[in-house]
Amino acid sequence: MTTQTPAADAAKREKAKRAPAKWLLAPAVIFLLVWMIVPLGMTLYYSFRNYNLMMPTMTGWAGITNYSILLTDPTFWSALRVTLLIVVCSLIVTVGLGLAFALLFHRNFFGRGVARTLAVAPFFVMPVVTGLIWKNMLFHPTFGLLAWLFRQFGATPIDWLAHLPLTSIIIMISWEWTPFAMLVLLTGLQSLPEDQLEAVRLDGANKWHEFRHIVIPHLGQVLYVVVMLESIFFLTSFAEIYTTTSGGPGTATTNLPYYIFQGTFAQYDIGTSSAAAIGAVILANIFAIFLIRFVAGNLNAGDNR
Repeated sequence: MTTQTPAADAAKREKAKRAPAKWLLAPAVIFLLVWMIVPLGMTLYYSFRNYNLMMPTMTGWAGITNYSILLTDPTFWSALRVTLLIVVCSLIVTVGLGLAFALLFHRNFFGRGVARTLAVAPFFVMPVVTGLIWKNMLFHPTFGLLAWLFRQFGATPIDWLAHLPLTSIIIMISWEWTPFAMLVLLTGLQSLPEDQLEAVRLDGANKWHEFRHIVIPHLGQVLYVVVMLESIFFLTSFAEIYTTTSGGPGTATTNLPYYIFQGTFAQYDIGTSSAAAIGAVILANIFAIFLIRFVAGNLNAGDNR
């Protein structure tokens, strides 16, 4: 008869405690798997079939025909380019401005609480409302605020949505998501140890060295979270485009979500739209993998220094 050591007994007791937690988590995990896998599986299935609601008799297995149509469609490649431009430009603007505002609101000054509240307010505006506000109150070439400001300085107002449509979309998305980046980065700044800053100041470091060698490495993980979350939402931007430009002029602001929307609800081509949706999923995964490797490499390099 073998006797168990106290360590083995403790391990068995710990395992017995953890067992019920796994069973409690199982329903949530199963629900999430079904919630994600079933729609993805159906989209993948329809991407290999002929399925157009306007032609119900034309059904059957299509093989890779839908993907061939997709890859030879210049509108798809234009939508892919627009999607990447929106993601990259919006990330640069939101992270840059979010970091600047976080550094500003980390300081003590009179009225900081009110200023923080006003700076955060755009994040709580729904995307559809954001589009309508910018379209009718700010970008309107006759009655918009920007048009009024241009006229005050003797300049000709710009029809933003007609002449600078993609820039206008990026401005709207950046206005909406800069507060999110600011909030997360400000939270990271508030956890920065003051003794580190005092130490580098005593060593004679200036503000730039303090920011470069203390603040940025400390915010590394926080920046990673901001970039990852914002990238996911920027890849799926739709409401701002739908309420302002409707993908135009032409296809100037048609990104992948709006391209899929047009194929499904304008052309009723479920097969090709499903293939485009699978392409969007692949793009999102490629972008995420590249981003993870890039950010993780920079963080490791910072830790090695």
